[in-house]
Amino acid sequence: MISVLELFKIGIGPSSSHTVGPMKAARQFALAAADMMPPASRVVMRLCGSLAFTGKGHGTDTAVMLGLAGEEPEKINPDSVPATLARIRAAGRLVLAGKREIAFDESRDIVFDLETRMPLHPNGMRCGAFAAGGEEILGQEFYSIGGGFVVTPDAFGKAPPAESVPYPFASAADLLALARKHNLTIAEIVMANERARRDEGVVRDHLRAVVSAMRGAIERGGRQEGTLPGPLKVRRRAAQLKRSLERDRGRNAAHPTEALDWLNMYAIAVNEENAAGGRVVTAPTNGAAGVIPAVMEYYRRFYADESEASAETFLLTAGAVGILAKTNASISGAEVGCQGEVGVASAMAAAGLAAVLGGTPGQVENAAEIALEHHLGMTCDPVAGLVQVPCIERNAMGAVKAVNAASLALKGDGTHCIPLDAAIKTMWETGRDMSTKYKETSQGGLAAVAVEC
Repeated sequence: MISVLELFKIGIGPSSSHTVGPMKAARQFALAAADMMPPASRVVMRLCGSLAFTGKGHGTDTAVMLGLAGEEPEKINPDSVPATLARIRAAGRLVLAGKREIAFDESRDIVFDLETRMPLHPNGMRCGAFAAGGEEILGQEFYSIGGGFVVTPDAFGKAPPAESVPYPFASAADLLALARKHNLTIAEIVMANERARRDEGVVRDHLRAVVSAMRGAIERGGRQEGTLPGPLKVRRRAAQLKRSLERDRGRNAAHPTEALDWLNMYAIAVNEENAAGGRVVTAPTNGAAGVIPAVMEYYRRFYADESEASAETFLLTAGAVGILAKTNASISGAEVGCQGEVGVASAMAAAGLAAVLGGTPGQVENAAEIALEHHLGMTCDPVAGLVQVPCIERNAMGAVKAVNAASLALKGDGTHCIPLDAAIKTMWETGRDMSTKYKETSQGGLAAVAVEC
């Protein structure tokens, strides 16, 4: 079973599958190549499929350079990235995994291969290390499968070694049955499973760090001005939205949509930070990083002063839905479209909000199903290959749908027609049937229409 600690990762933007994953893969490859004898004198990183089509806009090339230099997504300081890249480019050299210096020319050594589609997943990488004489001394392949998860071909599709947990579940039906049998909430089930694998303090520390990083992204995004990187020159809006809302409140001129306006601002703030390469939490991906933080902050502002316990309940419950989606379908936009990113994030947020508002396990499951159901078929069509248009606003809409889904579910008793498991299965089947041009290649949808504007 996937751990919530694996699902919620702290890293940098703009993409978990195209930035975080490739950085991790490049670092893993660099660590192996740096210890080879004879020593590597050159490396070639070949990006295939969706990584090639939208890699430039998603920062895959720079992520690979940072990973080769030994950087880790969860530890790197986003403010240090420009200087690190400038040094590599100016010197034409790179210290492989911080151990062995090699010549490096990104125009030659990072290849965007638009022709090759690796067999197991759209996000494939082929990495080669070469000795001074030109012979290859190490070749490795990786797949970045969404949410910052990286696997090798040998491990693809294989479950990790079984771990003994008290409440194993493979479906939402399993979760509901466990909750009924043991009189537990979904959050209690997930925490019990986490405690079986690691010290409870480690789990709580990670969840606290996740909450802090989410709030930090809202705070930073809510005060940054200017335009986002890239050719679209998208203007940041969160700071202006925040000022407008604070001004109206100061004048006692709040509008009926005030709560939704704040919800929108929170989501936009996070995803503007993501688009700028700032620190965010994959939840369950970077492209959907704003949905859960926005709904959590909405709850804190409009329902209660959020406590550590309620934040924990929210994340553990949301994590259960994310685990089911990741296990039984996909959270990769390159594999199933944005329904697997913003759609799953909205379902996770709806479940978390329903839980902290006192929903029963049945109501929580219903909330997740409603949110996911109304994202089915959503394409991943980033304009210019950037995680900006429509991605930033799409997070705001996903957050709004999450709040509405929780509200609808809490008005009922948990009984409903389509179970969450069926919605997840439908998402997977829809994604498999979806044309490749609508799955993070920027070849169709809004990405194609924008060329005509």
